[in-house]
Amino acid sequence: MAERNMADGVASQDLVEGAIIAGKLGDVDLVLVRSNGKVCALAGQCTHAGAPLAEGLVAEGTLRCPWHHARFQIETGEALGAPAFAPLDRFSVTEEDGLIRIGDLMPVPSPDVAAGAADLGRVIIVGGGAAGHACAEMLARHGAGASVTILAQDPDGFYDRTACSKQYLAGEAERDELALPAPAGATIRQGVTVTGIDASARTVRLNDGATIAYDRLVLATGASPVAPDFEGADRDDVFVLRAVADADAIVAAADKADSAIVIGSSYIGLEVAASLVSRGLLVTVVSNADVPLEKTAGREIGSMVCRLHQDHGVVFHNGRSVRSWDGATAILDDGTQIAGRLVVAGIAVKPRIDLAEQAGLRCADKSAGGGVVVDEFLRTSDPAIHALGDIAHAPDSRLDHSIRVEHWVVAQRMGQWLARHMLGLIDTPYRDVPFFWSGHYDVNLRYVGHAQSSRNAEIDGDVDRHNFCASFGDQGEEHAMLTCGRDRAALEFERDLERGADRSAALG
Repeated sequence: MAERNMADGVASQDLVEGAIIAGKLGDVDLVLVRSNGKVCALAGQCTHAGAPLAEGLVAEGTLRCPWHHARFQIETGEALGAPAFAPLDRFSVTEEDGLIRIGDLMPVPSPDVAAGAADLGRVIIVGGGAAGHACAEMLARHGAGASVTILAQDPDGFYDRTACSKQYLAGEAERDELALPAPAGATIRQGVTVTGIDASARTVRLNDGATIAYDRLVLATGASPVAPDFEGADRDDVFVLRAVADADAIVAAADKADSAIVIGSSYIGLEVAASLVSRGLLVTVVSNADVPLEKTAGREIGSMVCRLHQDHGVVFHNGRSVRSWDGATAILDDGTQIAGRLVVAGIAVKPRIDLAEQAGLRCADKSAGGGVVVDEFLRTSDPAIHALGDIAHAPDSRLDHSIRVEHWVVAQRMGQWLARHMLGLIDTPYRDVPFFWSGHYDVNLRYVGHAQSSRNAEIDGDVDRHNFCASFGDQGEEHAMLTCGRDRAALEFERDLERGADRSAALG
């Protein structure tokens, strides 16, 4: 995939089916792809975060981003799979006498208005986060925006919440860079709270007493952070992080501080730690876990991540908890005293299922992961109501049981799938493969699939050199893969899980 000067053309024999050739046309990065026999020229950078698509993968008529697994339809450039929403630029192509030549920039095609757009009725979406926004955006993209009403509690609009613990908190991105595209034609009400559902009358009630009727109701209420429980936890200098307003508050406090205490060594906690280090603070992490990330990544990888943070000055108190905080000193359960100017708790989140419970919808036991039980079409026990994202306890055909997953891209993909299903564009069950990423300084982790634990991990590569694939599973089958420095392996694993390929060889 060496870069070429596309102005000179490309020999037809060099571009085989499924291959990607990178190059430039003037100052523009391009990729050439042959898919289903057709040659297409597309912009070479992902519209989500600028990843080089030359390092991506061609599968099922899509070009897939190596960093965050966004998907683009090759023939049209349309962003079919989040986290990207903007399409790729396309360029005209001719292939004659064994030579492929790139022409002019082509107009961006408008997505077809779906035949089912006229028959949707009134679609109410409760929640403006990843799932709610993605569902509304896809409905609007295909001509059904006027049928959609979004009721969002967050007053700050549609934005990428993954940046709240990463780029935005670290000071590497401005607030307006977090914005996601508003669904065209939809009715958007922000800063409102839905207080009840009357399933028999098919109405929702708002905090101002108003009621709104629906034909289809989509619950995308997300999750809320678990509040810390120690003496002084109710102080104004103790923060949780979920929304951009939380990040704003942490940034304001960090600008006046020289040190911070982070409670929890989960992905969110460690991302917060790295971001505060980037702001010049001395950071201490207190966690009841013996090894960070051990539950999902395993002891070896978790220990590497811990050392990585220590190399950047972070001090860890593992296997410990905070007993009290007075605004200057945290006292741990073993009596250790830690100085700091603010506390950020990244302990866990819990699904917001109060509306579902009030409406009498079936919910899963906490021991099974909790959430609202949905079927393979993301329908709740009331067929007029769907549940998406962090609250959805959905079947996973690869595991032969239901799971609830708290990942940003999973929520977005659920919303996009449901929109297409409502519009009649797809009729197969929801089967998207779970995926998330996590950044720690210059080290990035990609996690594909879902495993119950990190036991029985098989690691290929060098963990300390940040170049490895770790496979997780049970009974000889790979259910998940965590990669570092091996982005293509993550894409290939995702593709194979989608296709139902046999992944039993690595876990013998």
